[in-house]
Amino acid sequence: MNFEWQFRAACGYAELGMKRESVGELNAIDRAFQNRPEVLQLRLHHLMQGKHWAQALRISQKLCRAAPDCSAGFLHAGFCLHELGKTAQAKALLLKGPVALLQEPIYYYNMGCYEALLGNVTVARANLETSFKMDSTFRESALLR
Repeated sequence: MNFEWQFRAACGYAELGMKRESVGELNAIDRAFQNRPEVLQLRLHHLMQGKHWAQALRISQKLCRAAPDCSAGFLHAGFCLHELGKTAQAKALLLKGPVALLQEPIYYYNMGCYEALLGNVTVARANLETSFKMDSTFRESALLR
């Protein structure tokens, strides 16, 4: 089997909510392709959906190494750290992340949440306002919390 076919099958199963089948396809992909960013992201999706934060953190850290200029690994690693009760580490990780993070409204939203939890209300408010300006749906999300 070739990588593209297996990966498309894994994505298709994931879109249908068939996690077991999707993970099975991911696991069947040749070892040489296991650390490709797209494979790591789909595996990470399943782990985060299942709230397996420690495992998801390990995969997101691999994603950071595989795609160091991409924001996804850093955002997910930060969220996993936060969910593991390590909010200060989550903030520190995001601050060391790639410049691409600064284009992501979720970066400012997450930083706002982390700052608020760490007691830095003024900085939290500024980050949240930035996220709201970039994407108004984040304001709605904040109101639902």
